[in-house]
Amino acid sequence: MMAAAVPAAAQEAGQIVQNEAWGTYSYVKDRSKVCYVLTVPVSAQPTTLNHGDVFFFVSQKPGQNVVYEPQFIAGYQLKDKSKVTVTIGNQSFSMFAGGNSAWLENIAEEPQLIAAMRGGADMKVSATSGRGNPTSYVFSLKGVTAALKSIANCK
Repeated sequence: MMAAAVPAAAQEAGQIVQNEAWGTYSYVKDRSKVCYVLTVPVSAQPTTLNHGDVFFFVSQKPGQNVVYEPQFIAGYQLKDKSKVTVTIGNQSFSMFAGGNSAWLENIAEEPQLIAAMRGGADMKVSATSGRGNPTSYVFSLKGVTAALKSIANCK
């Protein structure tokens, strides 16, 4: 993956390893290590829109007691107060949008989403742009289990 396609904070990060579709990265912020896995979509709809750089992250921030926090990042502003839906197999998870990012509405569902990611083949994310355009992405889950294991002991 090219550094230019990675969000600004991530550009300072060092890549640890690539696990199929998922890269593993870490950096130090305020004397605290942050580790995360990241992937880009294998497809984006509608194809007529410029989606910009789109990512799905899972972060570990031991200094902030954050364990496996999923986050969707769009290459555009998401519709204010809109919902972003993550679907893996027959399971769906609702995220809230803020700016160009989205996080799970119910943080208690984070372990269930991570488990679904580990057991799934792909993940669909549906969102609405600030201009009201419905968008959807498919992310490969190949390598996500190995990638998550690589950041399990982030310290």
